[in-house]
Amino acid sequence: MKSLTVLIILTMLTLIFTSSVFAQWLLIPMDGKQTNHLKAYGLTYWTLQTPREYRAWWLLNYRCGSFLLVDQQEVRQRALAMGVYFEPISDADWGAIKQEIDNSNMDAILLEKAPKVAVYAPPEDSPYRDPWDDAVKLALNYAEIPYTTLWDKEVLAGELETKGYDWLHLHHEDFTGQYGKFYGVYKNAVWYQQRVRLFEQASAEAGYDSVAKHKAAVALAVQDYVVRGGFMFAMCSAPETLDIALSTKSGEVDIVAPELDGTPIDPNYRSKLDFKRTFAFENFTLQTNPNVYEFSSIDNPEPSLNPLAGEEDFVLFEFAAKHDPIPTMLTQNHVGKVRGFLGQTTSFNKKTIRDTVTILGDIEGSNYAKYIHGKLGKGTFTFLGGHDPEDYRHTVGEGDVPTDLDLHKDSPGYRLILNNVLFPAARKKPQKT
Repeated sequence: MKSLTVLIILTMLTLIFTSSVFAQWLLIPMDGKQTNHLKAYGLTYWTLQTPREYRAWWLLNYRCGSFLLVDQQEVRQRALAMGVYFEPISDADWGAIKQEIDNSNMDAILLEKAPKVAVYAPPEDSPYRDPWDDAVKLALNYAEIPYTTLWDKEVLAGELETKGYDWLHLHHEDFTGQYGKFYGVYKNAVWYQQRVRLFEQASAEAGYDSVAKHKAAVALAVQDYVVRGGFMFAMCSAPETLDIALSTKSGEVDIVAPELDGTPIDPNYRSKLDFKRTFAFENFTLQTNPNVYEFSSIDNPEPSLNPLAGEEDFVLFEFAAKHDPIPTMLTQNHVGKVRGFLGQTTSFNKKTIRDTVTILGDIEGSNYAKYIHGKLGKGTFTFLGGHDPEDYRHTVGEGDVPTDLDLHKDSPGYRLILNNVLFPAARKKPQKT
């Protein structure tokens, strides 16, 4: 037994300290051989960080979106510590891979920098806590990718740009001033009442006479950030409520029921909505009843509650890697069909998606898209329906258990999230070695 232990240790040391004479690169395959798909993104991100700033390549459509890293002792050590599988390869091996890439629907994208990540969330020192988990924060924490949380005050102060954030995430948010449409079921819950007080206090401190106007101003600031070159990724209710808020002309059109804000809904709100102001959606109708847990016709209102039925499973589209590198990056995966998952906004009604938006994945045989992407000004936005890729029917409340990603190391849904985190690293025009 002792000799076996010594042999294992010697084998690991040999793997770590193999001279660069024998391998110039570390291939991080993202197919079935990978032992931890999610941490592979974190490893790649880590190699791009200061002070390392190593070169890294994203091999689109090659072995399910593999990464190529510079072979260094510390990279090997980090990969082993994170449980990420790698294959040392030579310059000659890399040359053969490049030839294969050149002759097929693949591409090699140079990753140039570690994106600076921001997550929109209430202040950590606030007594209020969301009674749900944020899948993106779970993914970032698990992949060991650093991020900063900021909220309304920082967004309105322009910190997304002045502090140099490359990527912004928004999750289960409500930018319409309706407190998440939780009034009907949770109006007497402590967490809901704390949420209302927090939002009202924040809007008053910012100088707005309603939460709706305050949140709409934040939505507009997020849009300005994208227009100026920011990358924005939103899930669950955030995509839907962003566009609803923007369509109200920064809250000028009152769509909030009097039970929530003490003022009547504008009787002519339907004709006053301006769909030219939105990111992705148009010609939608609103659900203004505060007792109904729906915002608009953008969402799929009647999803199956049985995950085994497969009615929410969605197919990822295949794109031309050399001509459409961005949608190709965003859809890299080791499966073509992803298991569905619900959310307050589960999927997006195609009748409400404008023609300029690219559908990245949809529910086959339905009128609903699950995953979409678009450009606005100098920046981009990507929307993913659903709340948590590994929690099919996400519940609200204290009893909900956070998703343990150690049990889902190869989650295709979480890979889509991490595709978006790493996407800004390829900000400039790809180069060839």
